[in-house]
Amino acid sequence: MRISIIIPAHNEASYLSACLDSFADQTHIPDEVIVVDDNSSDRTFEIASDYAKKYSWITVLQRSSVDEHIPGKKVVDTFNFGLRHVSDYDLIGKFDADIILPPNYFESILNHFQSNWKLGMCSGLLYIKKDDDWVYEAIADKNHIRGPIKLYHKACFNKIEGLRPGVGWDTVDILLAKYHDFETLTDPTLKIKHLRPTGHGYSTKNYQTKGKALYKMRYGIVLTKIAALKMAWQAKSLRLYLQIILGYLRAMIRRIPRFVTKNEGAFIRKYRWKGIFTKII
Repeated sequence: MRISIIIPAHNEASYLSACLDSFADQTHIPDEVIVVDDNSSDRTFEIASDYAKKYSWITVLQRSSVDEHIPGKKVVDTFNFGLRHVSDYDLIGKFDADIILPPNYFESILNHFQSNWKLGMCSGLLYIKKDDDWVYEAIADKNHIRGPIKLYHKACFNKIEGLRPGVGWDTVDILLAKYHDFETLTDPTLKIKHLRPTGHGYSTKNYQTKGKALYKMRYGIVLTKIAALKMAWQAKSLRLYLQIILGYLRAMIRRIPRFVTKNEGAFIRKYRWKGIFTKII
């Protein structure tokens, strides 16, 4: 199975070398890794280019965009830019530039895909450094495939029609995979070091986009309140809860386009309620 990985990178000079070294140290190296330099002002392009000279399976592209941090949309747009340049693949990945993979990562993931024809998405788990230890980055359940380490089977990726450009892209993809009867899997034995904790660069306006994303996924107001409470509890921030609800209501008033169809939305709500009741019972 051919593996193609796209790494969107904006000002990642501090982390990119460690990331690419971990790719080079794999027991099963991907067939191609495309680093897309997204308008960086540091040495990201230079570092990536040096690795491309050293390894034939690494390609570097440059994309011009705005300097503003636009959570979700900017990274997906950069990924899609790289997607237009990939070779034929069986597995397609969107990985961040601030991660360090264990050496057996792709070998293990490949085994999972080859042993389960219904598997649409697969990953390990992200860990962040706390004091002298690496601890699980507990902003999502351990069965959730996180945005920095997305790997899709081509059949699943095509069925969900790629990635949605906006906050929530790394949740709606999993829900749509489930809708189309694909399975998803996280392997707890694969521990990935996340060098920069999630949430870097977020502002009040950005937090409102979380509520907007829940509207676009057709959660409905009750599920949105539950999701907002969970995120606010994890962040220990009442302000976050209020901003999410405000973002949802603004999106509803403006009737912005949705991420999913009505049928997909009905499935998503049913799936989420089932998960909630399972935890309660």
